[in-house]
Amino acid sequence: MMGEKLKRKYALTDKGLRNTKVGAAWTVVVNLIMMAGMGILYFLMLEYMNTLTEGAALPKTWVFLVLVAAFVILSFITHLQQYHNTYGLVYREIKDTRITLAERLRKLPLGYFGKRDLADLTETLMGDVNRLEHVWSHCLGYLYGAYISTAIIAVMLLIYDWRMALACLWGVPVAFLLLFGSRKLQKRASVTLKAHVLAVSDNIQESLENVREIRATNREQEYLDRLYKKIDRQENTMRKGELVIGLFVNGASIIMRLGVATTILTGASLILSGRIDFMLLFMFLMVITRIYAPFDQALALIAEMFVSQVSANRLNEIKDTPTAEGAEEFKPDGHDIVFENVSFAYDDHDVLRSASFTAKEGEVTALVGPSGSGKSTCARLAARLWDIQSGKIKVGGVDISTVDPEVLLTDYSMVFQDVVLFDDTVMENIRLGKHGATDEEVLAAARAANCDEFVERLTEGYQTPIGENGAKLSGGERQRISIARALLKNAPIVLLDEATASLDVENETKVQGALSRLLRGKTVLVIAHRMRTVEAADKIVVLKDGEVVEQGSPAALLQNPQGVFAHMRALQSASADWHI
Repeated sequence: MMGEKLKRKYALTDKGLRNTKVGAAWTVVVNLIMMAGMGILYFLMLEYMNTLTEGAALPKTWVFLVLVAAFVILSFITHLQQYHNTYGLVYREIKDTRITLAERLRKLPLGYFGKRDLADLTETLMGDVNRLEHVWSHCLGYLYGAYISTAIIAVMLLIYDWRMALACLWGVPVAFLLLFGSRKLQKRASVTLKAHVLAVSDNIQESLENVREIRATNREQEYLDRLYKKIDRQENTMRKGELVIGLFVNGASIIMRLGVATTILTGASLILSGRIDFMLLFMFLMVITRIYAPFDQALALIAEMFVSQVSANRLNEIKDTPTAEGAEEFKPDGHDIVFENVSFAYDDHDVLRSASFTAKEGEVTALVGPSGSGKSTCARLAARLWDIQSGKIKVGGVDISTVDPEVLLTDYSMVFQDVVLFDDTVMENIRLGKHGATDEEVLAAARAANCDEFVERLTEGYQTPIGENGAKLSGGERQRISIARALLKNAPIVLLDEATASLDVENETKVQGALSRLLRGKTVLVIAHRMRTVEAADKIVVLKDGEVVEQGSPAALLQNPQGVFAHMRALQSASADWHI
């Protein structure tokens, strides 16, 4: 039970908890051996004092040399083990934690990412994990080890002389009570600081992503002023937080160190009354030099432990979010996509309401409708990028909610409106569509998507790096690479969301011709606003306000002049005659 609480508190894995326990155990051993070193020194001094005061024979030097040698060897071995079981194991643990988080994020439904921005997730993966790494390696093992070793030494000292033990140790619990009493105040300051840090990161990211729009509207100074204010607010919050932490940490250290004064005063009083001798006081003064040592680092970092719990909560929030799970096998009977009374909402905003339609295998089904009617949502739901609230979506008779999303997506090729490219060559960006594809297969898909036309102008052809998210390419060129990926994958289901929106008329015609030839026999779901893009579809599904209001062949829908599709077709025909 205690172990589970500790895991949640510091976002530890089972392996991390075991490492912490082992590190704490070796810390206990180290502290006890270091205290034993003080014992060797004490007995050496005691023997020499007996020689001076009572005329006893000098102790055999070789005995102490052996003890000192044994102490040095044991100290070296135990310190080495302590280092390995605190720092060494934690560095491996931190690698596993980042990989586990990345795997977790990979399996989360896309709806989760709609609620968290990129700066927030980046801060969790980098900043929060780094902060916890420092706590795991520098504080947890040392602190819990210090608790245990101090408790053992305290019991021994109380048995030896309870009066001197109390004078020596009273400051330790008082100091920690002070620190733990300030925990809520420190955590509250940490939450505020984290919010300001994220605000700065978010503003920087937003400025970089929209630098062209900012310059085009002459709002550079406005964005900079806003950023400066957020940075100033973060710095002020950081100063206040560090001041609060510093006051409590240094206050706790001073209180603990007062034990030196009370030990001297108590010892002097007991010596004057004849109840102890000087050597006992000398022993406790040596004990003080070691008993506070384990807490020196812990006191400086215990405040960081309180602050780290904010980071741990953020990691736990990711771990607690349900992933999209399902069967590892997908064997549909054909690839018809069937929506049965599907409803879906983003938070509290309804996007689809009891939508029902079928996209048959071997046909092109087009989704049309006004902006915000739910067309793109249907495409994403069909690939289980989100999970629906009610109803069913079936592919080949299989409910896709029962299939693991990664297994399901092996049967899908997708070209969405927002193209994502990597900072790599044209060739490798296309090859992403099919792992292990040969150069010949990549080039064939590129030609089918009409990529040759712009690649020939690049300095290194298909081996030309295209920059972050294809920064060196135009919107139409980026979209053609995305189409080439889908063609290369050659999956039985193809989802096209405004796949030709960024192409000029000539290239749109060429790409449509390529799609018509290469997508024959597949289940194709097309989303488009241009009526000329969907007029060749086998079936049209018209959505309005999240509901299916019409469906049928283009010719059949045009026969109803009062229908939504006919109205949209008439509006686009009228707009074609508009000119400046």
